[in-house]
Amino acid sequence: MNFLRPCAALCIALTASFPSLAQRPLDSALNDPAVLSGLTQIDATRDLSAQRLVTIGGIISPSGEELERAQAVAGLMREIGLQDVEVTASPNAIGRIPGTSGKAIVFVATLDDLATVAEHQRAAGTLPVIEDERVVGPGTNTSLTTVALLSAASALIEQGFTPEHDIVFAAVAQEETGLRGMRALYADYEERTLAFVDVLGEGSSLSYGALGIHWWRVHAFGPPGHTLNGGLPNVNQAIGRAVDRILQIPDPALYDDRRTRLNVAILSSGAVFNHKPETGWFSLDVRSLDPEHIDSMERQTEAILAQVTDELGIRFEMESVSKTPPGQIPGALDSSLVQNSIAISHFLGTDPALSNAGSANLNVAIAGGTLSIAISSERGGQRGFADEWADIEVLQRTAKNVFLTAITQANAN
Repeated sequence: MNFLRPCAALCIALTASFPSLAQRPLDSALNDPAVLSGLTQIDATRDLSAQRLVTIGGIISPSGEELERAQAVAGLMREIGLQDVEVTASPNAIGRIPGTSGKAIVFVATLDDLATVAEHQRAAGTLPVIEDERVVGPGTNTSLTTVALLSAASALIEQGFTPEHDIVFAAVAQEETGLRGMRALYADYEERTLAFVDVLGEGSSLSYGALGIHWWRVHAFGPPGHTLNGGLPNVNQAIGRAVDRILQIPDPALYDDRRTRLNVAILSSGAVFNHKPETGWFSLDVRSLDPEHIDSMERQTEAILAQVTDELGIRFEMESVSKTPPGQIPGALDSSLVQNSIAISHFLGTDPALSNAGSANLNVAIAGGTLSIAISSERGGQRGFADEWADIEVLQRTAKNVFLTAITQANAN
C-alpha cells in the first residue's frame, strides 16, 4: 500500500533550495488513516520497546567495542522486516526500507557508550529494569534512540509504506571516539543520500549546522629529578607558562559570535610530592563554527609551545584526540527538512530550540555538504552514573518523530 500523496504548493516553496528532497505536508499526513494507524501502533508497542531497551542497553558497548550490540540490533532489524540488513566493519548495524528513486534518507542513532557506562555495567552485573515510566540501568540512555529507530521502522513496515526514497536506519559505532562509524556510513551513502537525520531524542532541540570541535592532548617532556636535585627546568613550569599564554589567545573574544572557544580543562603530571616529573600533559579543547578560526588558534598554540621550548628547553608534542568537523549548509533553516521537523516537534508538544552549532554524528554529513539535522532532547537522567535511566515516554515521542519525518520526507509521488 502506498499512502503518500503529491507535495502541495507550500512544500514546493519550502524545498526551493533542495528540489530533490520531496516533502509531504505534515497536516496532510496527519489526515491519513494509515499514518494515524502507525502512530497508534507505536503507542501499542510501548512495552515491547521498553523491553528492547532492556536488551540493547544491557549489552556492554564502550566506544570501539560495539560488535555485540551491533549484532543484536541487526537481529532486531531483520525481525521487524527491514531489508539488506548488515553489520559493517565499523561495526555499524544498517537496514532499509527500499524506495524507487535510488536516493535515500538516512536516520542515524549511536551504538556506543561512554567508558564509564561500561564500568558501571560490569559492576552491576545485571540487566536494566523497567520501573514505571523508566528503564533504569547503565547503558539505557544512549540506546533509547536506537530502540526508537526500530519502533518507527516497524510501524512504517506494518503500514505497508512504499517510499519514493530509500529509508535507511543506521546504528553507528564510535560516536564518542572521533565519529568513526558515521564517517564510514557517510563514505558509503554520500553520493545518494538527500538528507541525514541524527536522532538524539524527541526533538525539543533541533540542530541544522555543525560546530567544529578539536580535542588535543599536549604532552611535555623534560628531565626527571628530586626536590633536592636535578629535574630543572621543571616540566610543570613549562606547562604552566604554555597554558597561561594559550588562554590569552584573542580569537574567542574576537569571534564570540561564531561560537569560537578555547579551553584547557585537564593538567596532569607527577604523583609524588618530592619528585620532579619527567612528563606531563594538558588538554586543549578548540571550537568554532568556522574552520579558519580553529586553524588560527591551533597555529597560535603551536607557536606558543615552540616559544616555551626555546625559553626552557622543555619539548612538547600535540596529540590529536578527536576532530569533529564544522560546517553550514546554505538555506538549511528554510529547507523542508528543518521546517517540517519544527512542525513535527510542535505536534509532539514541544517548541524546539534551534541551533546552527550541532556537535554529533550530523557534523560529518554537514561538513561533506549534505543537508542534515539532529533532533535531540533529554532522554532521561544520570547518564554515565550507576543509576542512569531512560524515559519511556521520551522513547515513544522519539519514535513518533522518526516515523513522521520518514513519512513526510521520503515522499512517494
